[in-house]
Amino acid sequence: MVRATFMKLAGAVALATGLLLAGFGGPAMAKNAHDFSFESIDGGPLPMSKYKGKAVLVVNTASFCGFTPQYEGLEHIYREYKNKGLVVLGVPANNFGGQEPGSNAEIKQFCESKYDVDFPLAAKVSVQGGDIHPFYKWALDVLGPDKAPKWNFHKYLIDAKGDLVASFPTKVVPDAPEIKAAIDQAIGAK
Repeated sequence: MVRATFMKLAGAVALATGLLLAGFGGPAMAKNAHDFSFESIDGGPLPMSKYKGKAVLVVNTASFCGFTPQYEGLEHIYREYKNKGLVVLGVPANNFGGQEPGSNAEIKQFCESKYDVDFPLAAKVSVQGGDIHPFYKWALDVLGPDKAPKWNFHKYLIDAKGDLVASFPTKVVPDAPEIKAAIDQAIGAK
């Protein structure tokens, strides 16, 4: 009887451990960016694994920020590089100055009408604090807190294998030479 109870308990522990190792354990268990998912701004899942084999520039965005005109540069870099293997992923966040207060529908309408944004947009998330999105928590774990977004339009670059390879602060514009050089390298990392 004791042995049977012990075996059931051991089986439950093995199952729980297996679930954790299968990726249900959050940022600490993630191997790379492909282990994360956002929700699309239109609803439905937006898994990062969808972009395996492509580099991804992940940018926390806001509609009412002094840096909002970077949407234009992001769209330009997306159009320049998308056939070479780059995806720009806009991730709206209201963490800095309350500069992204709108609904997902309002954000999408603003991006499309004002900046002709064609790159994918995630639903609004938090990029810091207690409700931080798991991708952003993982990025902090990988690169350290000094590479955390300090304001809107912080950029993380994921290479084609899903590794986090670069971080660019807000003031580095999307088509800056250092971003283009990093994108070229990230696209080639297969």
